[in-house]
Amino acid sequence: MAEPLWTSEEIIQSAGGRGSGASFVATGVSIDTRTLEPGDLFVALAGERDGHDFVAQAQAKGASGVLVTRPTAGEAIQVDDTLAALERLGVAARERAPQARRGAVTGSVGKTSLTQAIAGGLALAGPSHNSVKSYNNHIGVPLTLARMPRGTERAIFEVGMNHPGEITPLTRMIAPHAVAITNVGIAHIENFAEGERGIARAKAEIFNADDRWFETLKADATRAGARIRTFGAAESADARLLGFDAGQGATVRARLDGRELSFPLRQTGAHWGVMSLAALLMLEALDAPLDKSLEALEAFEPLEGRGATRMVRLPGGGDFTLVDESYNANPVSVASALKTLGSRTVKGRRIVALTDMLELGPETRNLHAGLAEPIEAAGVDLVFSAGPLMKSLFDALPPTRRGGYAEDAAGLAPRLVQAIEPGDVVMVKGSRDSRAKALVEALIALESKAGEAR
Repeated sequence: MAEPLWTSEEIIQSAGGRGSGASFVATGVSIDTRTLEPGDLFVALAGERDGHDFVAQAQAKGASGVLVTRPTAGEAIQVDDTLAALERLGVAARERAPQARRGAVTGSVGKTSLTQAIAGGLALAGPSHNSVKSYNNHIGVPLTLARMPRGTERAIFEVGMNHPGEITPLTRMIAPHAVAITNVGIAHIENFAEGERGIARAKAEIFNADDRWFETLKADATRAGARIRTFGAAESADARLLGFDAGQGATVRARLDGRELSFPLRQTGAHWGVMSLAALLMLEALDAPLDKSLEALEAFEPLEGRGATRMVRLPGGGDFTLVDESYNANPVSVASALKTLGSRTVKGRRIVALTDMLELGPETRNLHAGLAEPIEAAGVDLVFSAGPLMKSLFDALPPTRRGGYAEDAAGLAPRLVQAIEPGDVVMVKGSRDSRAKALVEALIALESKAGEAR
């Protein structure tokens, strides 16, 4: 049986409210009946779909108790506001584990992968806890805290931001001992009156590492009394990148506080040179041994939708390489992915399939068209694009590089699939809401057709 996470009495004491039914013990906390495990506390959050509509389903799946705002049959705790109660439960989880060293990661690009890489190192160092998936918002952060076992020694949290002021309350909940910023770039920029500077100041609510906005962030961090540690290629960086050699995997050469290191990665993205150094600095700050940190980085695989690579068999014989970058996109992450694609040795052609980048503000069409430059620098042979915004890019490309265009991903998929030849390397990237994942699924489906053809 899983170790108890909360008793009903502890939940009432921490989150408030009043209980009904028998006392219970929760071994986890859930907000989604699709992933709920027997023994979980189910928190019925309001939203597009009211969690209260799923209380009976949660109980049927084995929830030990439910946190609700209305009278409910069975083991339940009734509160005025379930989200506020979840926040209080998260803070209580932090306070009952004073021994836990806590870190936070934010940034415009790469925060989920960096968080998970750090989590691997923490797991090797001792009892640890971490954000799952991209649980980085006003719901995900208190949920992650509420799930933290009382015996946790180290924890890492991902913190996201779509609007000004979002990071401050999340940071106060976590009360991190150390924080890292991957970078500051053009992402969700339409929600910030000051553009990138507005994002930089918001990210400075935690603190920075090495970025073109470093001085802005450094000034805010200095005023807050933070000890600043930097990573990057700059000579002054505490963790300085000396080289990144990619092939089937990659080798990082670096200098950490004057000590030269060389270590392998399974990641091939060019940005992982500096990302691995950010991970090392955070792991060091959370008192993880260097040998465990390097061991974890060596074993860390690319995440689905964030650079995961696979070979796909073609129905007519032969295979191609699929690079899945479909989780999300902004100009910074697309340029980074293109740089990595350009560094790959290919037998066939370099092909990219791109869907609209969203929330980029009034310059969005120019930003889409501007991708033509890194596409050319990467030596991309064919570009397939989907969406009204990506039409700006398609029109900016020379005719010889235009693979195909459609209004949406579903319309583009057949054209893309038909164009693939053995030896090609195909990268798919776009924002989730523009359905880039549909292109990945269509390409993977070629493998089943190859099996049928045998």
